[in-house]
Amino acid sequence: MTMQSATPRAKRILMIGAPGAGKGTQAQLIAQQFGITHIASGDLLRKNIAEGTTIGRTVEELVNKGELVPDSIIMDMLRKPVLAANADGGYVLDGFPRTVEQAEAAYRTAGDLGVGVQIAIHLEVPEDELTRRMLARARGKDDTVEVIKHRIKVYEEKTRPLLDYYQQRELLIQVNGARPVGEVTWSIVVQLQRAFKQRPSAGRAAAAAPSDRAVA
Repeated sequence: MTMQSATPRAKRILMIGAPGAGKGTQAQLIAQQFGITHIASGDLLRKNIAEGTTIGRTVEELVNKGELVPDSIIMDMLRKPVLAANADGGYVLDGFPRTVEQAEAAYRTAGDLGVGVQIAIHLEVPEDELTRRMLARARGKDDTVEVIKHRIKVYEEKTRPLLDYYQQRELLIQVNGARPVGEVTWSIVVQLQRAFKQRPSAGRAAAAAPSDRAVA
């Protein structure tokens, strides 16, 4: 995504992680820390489903099965919130893109609008911990072990390739998301502060990105 923007000081951050990795929690905390907007595609989808909108009726069955929602629907849904957030200082985007194809489509659209992701953060959490977390927060009858394992499988097959994509094109920060919430937040904030300080205009990342991947 383009690094140029009509709002050069805006911070535009993407959170990547498997279901249950803590993306939503960390995105909210990071948004508060930097005074920017948390945009969660999953929350927007659930809102549309609850309200019975055209989008909600279209995607309800896919969401309940843990399948991916078509790119065009997500991008249409996110367009206005992303533009508004960028004008107001920036965003932490949680839940989209979820595939390399989506990232490439978003690259083209966001490049034209000047609101592209500057930094991607990956939360790494073991599968057994992901399963435990999602069972603990189960929202309904569709949050079974089978559905959860399917969602993780979809993530591994479809979303994990994004790490290479952003490592090559942006600054990718790797974080051990299995640690306590406060420790994860601290690690993210420190690395983001360092990254934005080194790149006042949020330019492209150097090959060696800050990382705490060695932390157990």
